[in-house]
This record gives sequence, structure tokens and C-alpha cells, in this order.
Amino acid sequence: MTPVAPQQLPVAASTRGGGLSDVPGLPPEQVFTALGGSARGLTSAQACNDLAHYGPNELPASAGRGLWRRLLSQFTDLFAVVLLIASGITFLAYGLQEPRDEGTLQLAFAIAAVVLLNAVIGFTQEYSAERTAESLQAMVPRTCTVLRDGERAVLPVRELVPGDLLVLEAGDAVPADCRLVEARAVALNNAALTGESEPARRTADAVPPGPLLHARNCLFMGTDVVAGAGKAVVFATGSATEFGRIFKMTARAPRQRTPLQVQVAVMARRVASAALVIGALLFAIRIPSGQPVVASFVFALGVMVALVPEGLPATLSVSLAIGVRRMARRHALVKKLLAVEALGSTTVICTDKTGTLTQAEMTVSRLWARGAWHEVSGVGYEPAGTVADPGPVRELLRVAALCCDARLLPPDERGGWRVLGDTTEGALLVAAAKAGVDIAGEEQRAPRVMEFPFDSDRKLMTTVHALADGDSVVCVKGASQELLARCTHVDGEGGPEPLTTAIRSTVIEANDAMAAQGLRVLGIARRALSGQVAGSQEKTEAHLVFLGLAGMQDPPRPEVTDAVASCRRAGIRIVMVTGDHPLTAEAVARRVGIVRDPAPTVVTGTDLDSMETAALRELLGRPAELLLCRVSPEHKMRAVAALQELGQVVAVTGDGANDAPALKHADIGVAMGAGGTDVAREAAEMVLLDDSFASIAAAVRLGRSVYRNIRKFLIYLFSHNIAELVPILVATFVGFPLVPITAVQILAIDLGSDVLPALALGAEPPEPDVMDRPPRPRREPLFSAAVVRRFLFLGSIQAVGVCAVFFWHIGSAGIPYADFTSDNPVYREAITMVQAGIVVSQFFNAQAVRTDRESVFRIGLWSNPALIAAGLLGVAIMAAISYVPFLQAVFHTAPLDAADWAVLVAFGALLLAAEELRKWWLRRFRPPAAGPLARGARR
Repeated sequence: MTPVAPQQLPVAASTRGGGLSDVPGLPPEQVFTALGGSARGLTSAQACNDLAHYGPNELPASAGRGLWRRLLSQFTDLFAVVLLIASGITFLAYGLQEPRDEGTLQLAFAIAAVVLLNAVIGFTQEYSAERTAESLQAMVPRTCTVLRDGERAVLPVRELVPGDLLVLEAGDAVPADCRLVEARAVALNNAALTGESEPARRTADAVPPGPLLHARNCLFMGTDVVAGAGKAVVFATGSATEFGRIFKMTARAPRQRTPLQVQVAVMARRVASAALVIGALLFAIRIPSGQPVVASFVFALGVMVALVPEGLPATLSVSLAIGVRRMARRHALVKKLLAVEALGSTTVICTDKTGTLTQAEMTVSRLWARGAWHEVSGVGYEPAGTVADPGPVRELLRVAALCCDARLLPPDERGGWRVLGDTTEGALLVAAAKAGVDIAGEEQRAPRVMEFPFDSDRKLMTTVHALADGDSVVCVKGASQELLARCTHVDGEGGPEPLTTAIRSTVIEANDAMAAQGLRVLGIARRALSGQVAGSQEKTEAHLVFLGLAGMQDPPRPEVTDAVASCRRAGIRIVMVTGDHPLTAEAVARRVGIVRDPAPTVVTGTDLDSMETAALRELLGRPAELLLCRVSPEHKMRAVAALQELGQVVAVTGDGANDAPALKHADIGVAMGAGGTDVAREAAEMVLLDDSFASIAAAVRLGRSVYRNIRKFLIYLFSHNIAELVPILVATFVGFPLVPITAVQILAIDLGSDVLPALALGAEPPEPDVMDRPPRPRREPLFSAAVVRRFLFLGSIQAVGVCAVFFWHIGSAGIPYADFTSDNPVYREAITMVQAGIVVSQFFNAQAVRTDRESVFRIGLWSNPALIAAGLLGVAIMAAISYVPFLQAVFHTAPLDAADWAVLVAFGALLLAAEELRKWWLRRFRPPAAGPLARGARR
């Protein structure tokens, strides 16, 4: 039994009459009493009892569907249900027949085999277990250091309980939610939880009341200590942590049905309804004519099978899988097949900033010293790049490097260059290395003997270093305004010079110029001390010599700007949703092209808290450029839901655990694969293996082509359904007692001759202008008027051809219709002609549907060799059905001669010629209407 309290506070806390929200406001010495701990930590016995009460510090495993349930769900598709019912009734009809017809039994098994084949293909392609809870657990460190019985102990994280006293150092991952009681320059990387890119300083002092997540003396599970050291008392574990709250929110977030799922479901209902109605109508027509009931039913069943596109589910699944493989080659891993098309339908992308648009690596890009600018090349933590004219700034960077606690780590098995500690300090170390500063050597020549850590009041960090001659040097970095107030001199070419009012104004102007570019600016200063160091912090930080300014940023990925421009051309709106400061967000948005207007709409999380749902929808419905900043996971998911209510198809990008609920709720969640968290990757439908926003634009292009290709093979599949149905209807109304094509022959066409060409159509490359068109409307049906008109046109031509060859053969026998039996050689040859006629005409039809308006001869008949090969294979299968004795017995076919094949090829060529004539007429008399993007370009 491992119950987990929704808000974990030991009994001692309840005696204070308060709750968890009171803990941040307590002085450190009172925290132990409030949380039931002590400065010596818990006793082993107390920890054992608490573990039994609160349960292990881990998140519950996700209750995913079992394999059998996933497989059985493949049989709930409407096409599958209709076919299963048809198969069952066919087995029943076989049992009622006297004498029994083996063809009926073959039909029953064939229909059941089709359903099973579709289910296996769908299950194989879409099998992807959801492991959100396991991924959240994977983010939690496996061991941690605590005080138990007054002694340090390294324990498994799952054994932590509220009241435990954690010992934390730089580089440690925080294993539970806890309250600091002792802190030495502690800085926290909260990006995985809040999305903020800059390290957040933490204190052990009491803080004013406010949201727990914003309490500066609290640490949360899944974050990382990047600087300093301290001790903290655990107040929540497992599901009661902030991570646990996000886990529960993610579990509750529903998976959205993609536009294609909706349209396929609508199409399936309509086709199935039409098949049942027409089948029932024909059954009702044949009964009064004196036909046997069972025979009439089997006849009606054949009509229904002719209308249901049995190969569509398999074709759709495998076609989407082709899109998945193409996207994988562009570094986009798609876990759900239908997400391929959903991405192509995207109208809005809600993008994170840190790690998605940016490198997630602070980089010094500009330096200012002695009145001159010095540009720094290279991005990230790899010390590859140069500093323009490094001489005047080398001392600035040497002092900055000495005044850092961070460490620059070279590549190893864990990855490339990285920083242990504050990323801002890491950026200074990299810039110093680019300027030729030997950081390790400088630390040996001037070892640190004293330090005054950074705090939020002074906004400065100071270190004191001993020199070989017995003197010392003070190194200071921090906010420029605070630093200038302590400086009396400025570094000049000949040495220190007095810091005049004019020079001070110049420094402030340079600082403001960097800040206006969205850079984070630090001032650097030093002071030489003679003899033994002594004095207070205030005295040590006085009479400083100002060296210059360092401007740094989390640089945008170089390929993002082009990707954003591509999405704009495609009519996709981009909304930045970030936990960062509005000024930082706007600066990055401008650099990558998301923001162009002088005054974009900027909304913070506080604004969203006071905004009603109707007001939020009105805000999101405006076409203005929009930035959502300082937002929580709830804010992000609320914005996504509001956009969906407005009819938008929403893609959400993210890399942190805080992004998981929105990633799951979106139409398409896009997580970062290299720098993202496991929970984000598992909650998303697509993972960018290279973390590049450019891969999103490439995936949208491929997704759009997938939808167009789906329409192509829908036209291809449904056009021959007409050719299968019309001969049956004609035979019924002219009084011919037998079917012109049997249900088994129809299944052979649908699966043997149609699937591979349809798949080859699904592999057609994207058209050149696919990203110059607006997104298709969310509610646009698969069976649009244009699609229906086209397959009716092509299907009618095929139907006329096969009806002609069938009744020509029947008439050539000179036998009355009533005297025909299923064993009549002429009849068997006639139904063979019908089946072969459909297969051959589909060979030409596949070429015809490759383009909407352009001549297929212009793009080249051989430009899709897979389509030619698939069509020839279908003809070869038909030839085998016609000539191989075993298959003749199964399908009741007969061998065709050369003249028969020549007639069928002529009919197929006629179909292609008619379609080319239609396209010529469209090009000549109906030029395409200009979309909104084209009209905007002309304006």
C-alpha cells in the first residue's frame, strides 16, 4: 500500500494551522519544524515509516492499452465492421444453400482475409506505446545525497520522503520538490519545468507570499543545479510534485483526432451506407423476379463488396508510412501515421523559444571596450570562432574568466562541448578561449583566495586572486549600472584613466544599444590590491577600473529564419509561446522573422489569468503577430484549445516537461529529439531528431504532398469501383441472371492489382509550389466536388468499356440470357474480359491521375518507375488468373487471346486520351484562381 497525499506535508505542518503555501515565507530555522525534519536529517526509522505512508518518490506507470486491445481496435474501423458482417452472413448463406456453392465459401474466406490483412498492416504501422509516465520518471536522478541520522548517505531517489534533508551541489539534478535552508550562490536551470532559458538564482531566505513555482527559495523535481551548493528540505515527492502535477495534466489531455481521421470516418460512413442501400435495393428487385433468396443475397453482397474499397485501409496506412520514411530522412521522426497528414494541414504553429528557435547555448556575440565594438564569431559552447581585434578586450575576457564558477567541458561520451554551471559564465569562458586566453593557466597564476557570490540586491559577483608578487587582483562582473557606480577609472590604451561623466554616458549608451538588440549585458571591472587582502565586501568592490561590456544571447539557429519565411509563404501563422521575459522573446522573434510589425501583441501569463475564454478566443482570432510570454503549462494548453475551437489545426513545438500537456493536446505535437526531455518526446506525435525548426517546414511540405497523393489514389481506387458496380446494375436491369464480375474477382482487383499502384501514387514527390499555397480548410472533405467529378468521369469511361466487352462476348454466343449458367465457357470468358478490362484501364488511369491540370506527358510517363512496375505487375497477376488452371478454378475465369488484350489496351488508351483532353480544356478555358498569397504578391 503506497498512498500518496495530494499535498505532502508531515503532521508537524498541520499544527501550525498553515499549509504548503506558507513554507516559502518561513525563516530557514523554522522550516525543519514545519516539514517534520531536523538539521541532522531524518532518522532511519522515521524515514521508513514515512516511506510506507507517502509511497516511493516515483511517478506511476502509464496504463497503456495492451497489445491485444490495440490489435482488436483495428477491427473497429467502419469498413472492417461492414466487411466482417458481410463475411459472417456469407458463411451463413453457404450453410443455407442447397446445393452448397464453393464460390460462396471462397467469398466468405476472402472477405475475412481482407479484414485480417488490413488489421495486421494497420497494427504494424501504428504500434507505438505511450510511455509518458516512464519518461517523466527517467528524468529523475537515480541517486541523491541526504543526511540521515546526522550522516551523509547516498540513497536511491525513490526512497526520498518529505522531511528529508538534501545536500545539493552544482551539476546535481533535483530529485524532489524541496525548500532551501542553506544556499551558497545556488542557481537553478528551470528550463525543463518553466521554459526559462536563463539560470534562476535561489536563496534560503524567506520570500513574500506568491505562487509556489515562483518562490525563489524552492527547488523542483527535474530541474538542475547549475551553480553553487546548499541544503534543502523535501516537501513533496512523486505525484505530489510539480512534475507530478504536469504528469497528471498530460494524462488527462485528450488526443485530438487529425483532420484526415475525421474525413476518412465521414467517407467510410457514406460509402458503407451507399453500399448497404444499393445492395438492399438490388436484393429487393431480384426477389420478385423469382430468383432464389440465397442467390439473390449473394448477388447483393457482391454489389456491396464492389462498392467498399477493401484495399483503402491498407493503402492509406502504407502510404502514410512512406511519408514517415521520407520525413525521417529530413530528421523528423513521426510516431503516429496520421500525424503525417495532420502536419500538412497545419494552420498555426505554437513554437517554444529556447532550444527550438535558439541554440539553448548562451553565446557572447559583441564586446565593447575603450570606445570600440568587437564582434565575436561562432555560436554555442564550442570555442571555435574569433574575436575581432582581440588585443583591447583580452584583459576584459581574462578578468571575466577568473570571475566565473562555471567550467567548460570538452566533448565526451555524453555529447559535445558543454558547460557545468551557469550558462552565462560558460559563454564568457568560451569568448575568452576565442580571444586566446589560457583559462587554466590564468587560474594557476592567479588562484582565487576570496569571493563574494552574486546576489540579487548587489547584482554583482566578485572574486579576489593572489598574484605571484604578493599582491592581489579583484575581478568583478555584473549589471552595468551597479558596476559603474563602484568604478572610479576606466581602462585606456595607456592604463587606467579617470571615469568622467562623458565616458560614463558613453558606456551607458553602449549598454543600451546592446540591450535594444536583445542581448544580455554584463559589465567587467578589476582592481589591483597591494599586499595582503583585507577588508569588507563594500571596500573590496570600491575604486574599480571599468574594463568594458560583454553582450550575449541564446543565438537563433541559423536555418530558422528561412524556415519561418517558408511557413509564412505557406499561409501558416507562427505564435511564440515561451516562459521567458517578453523583451527576450520579442528580440528572438524579430531576429528569426516571426515578428515584423513595430508593435506586436505581447501577452503574459498574468494577462491570461485575468482573461475570460471568450476574450482569449477573440485575441487569438486576430491576425496580429502574437507573443505569449511567462506562460505556464496550463496557459499553453489553454491557448492551444482556444485555437482549436476557432477551427485551426494547431502544431505545438516544445522540449521541456512543461510543454508535455500542450504537445499531447495539440493536433500535432512536435518535440525536440536531441535537446528535449523524454516526457516531451513521448507526449508528441513527431520528434525532430536535429532539434531544427527548419525540419518542421520540410515536414509540412511532405505532409501537404501526402494529402494530395491520398486524393490521387482515392480517385484511382473509386473510379474502378464504378467500373465494378455499373456492369452488375446493367445486368440486373436487362434481365441477365448472372453477375458480370464476381465478388472474388472484385477482391482480387482491389488487393492484387490496385494496392501497389495506389502506393506508388502515394510516393509521388511534392509539387514545386506546394509551400506557396494556403493550408487547406480543416473541414474540407476528402470527397470534394472536384474529386467526385473526376472519379465519376474516369469511372464512367471504364464502365462503358467493360460493359461493352461483356455484352459483346455474351451476344456473340447467340444464347438467350436465361440459358446462361456459371459454367458456360462464353460466360467465363466474358467475366474474365471484365476483370482484365478493369485491370488494364487502371494501368492507364494511374498515369492519368498523377496530375490535376498538367499533362502527364509533360512530367514524363517514366518519371515514376515504381508506378509503371506496379501496373505491369497487376496486369501479370491478371494474366495468371486468366491462364493458370488453379487460379481459373478459383476465379471461374478463361484464357484470353491476343485480340481480346488488344481491345482492352485500346479502351485503356482511350481513357488516358479523354483525361488528357479534359486537362487541356481546363488549362485553356479555366485558369486556376489565384489564392490569397498570390493575390497579395500582385498587390
